[in-house]
Amino acid sequence: MPNLNGNAYGLTTLAPILNRDPNERSYATMLKELLDALPTGEHSPMAAVPETYLCRFFVLDNVVYQGLDIVKALPLPVPASHDRLKSAYLAFTANFHGPDLDQYLWGMWDAADSTIRQIWKYCVGFEQVHDAASFAKYLRRCQVETTFYFNGSTDESLAEQLKGLYLKQELAKFAFDNQGKNAEELQAAFFDFVRRTQPEELDGPSWRAGATSLERAVIGEASPEALRAATPGTPSGLRPTAKEPVQQNVGSAAVTQ
Repeated sequence: MPNLNGNAYGLTTLAPILNRDPNERSYATMLKELLDALPTGEHSPMAAVPETYLCRFFVLDNVVYQGLDIVKALPLPVPASHDRLKSAYLAFTANFHGPDLDQYLWGMWDAADSTIRQIWKYCVGFEQVHDAASFAKYLRRCQVETTFYFNGSTDESLAEQLKGLYLKQELAKFAFDNQGKNAEELQAAFFDFVRRTQPEELDGPSWRAGATSLERAVIGEASPEALRAATPGTPSGLRPTAKEPVQQNVGSAAVTQ
């Protein structure tokens, strides 16, 4: 289905930029400078927009000339038509979780309305936008159908994806830091790992939205000492290693625990 890939939505919008007197600096140029100055990563205003996997702003000045067309009926290639846009366009694309476009656009307005006003004020018709409802209506008018949409990640919620990235990174660090330990030490370290990372808690430790470095990616972690004091013993869902080895037959292989 266009625009959708499972629970992931691919939004593409093109908003015409206002034309201006040729003797003055164009709004397209001013908009480019504004976009270049926007903070990125975790400091991006879009990092606060719920369920955003990724997004991109850019100014489309004109279409690219395609050169020569191969026409089967003719022996030689012929020049392609030279198309020109009547104005420059602000392109905004976003991949996000959830099939409800209006809900996403309302959340975008609530999280970043000042940035939205700064960016789209250079576009035709934006003077009619005053709130989340009118913004959602405006972008729907600017929407271009996203055909053959490919989502480069899973279609789970943003919280689940950030938690998965966090756990993947922390498990790799755990494996590196605990090489060579005996079974008792390894079990104790793993229990500390589970207490610290809280794998089943999306509201627990996770990655920061928009993080661009491992040093600042993790949020919500408590120290191992604090976690042991708060939750002594075996973490929920884990059992201690049996004192005597227990052998189970799995298919034709024997597995000793």
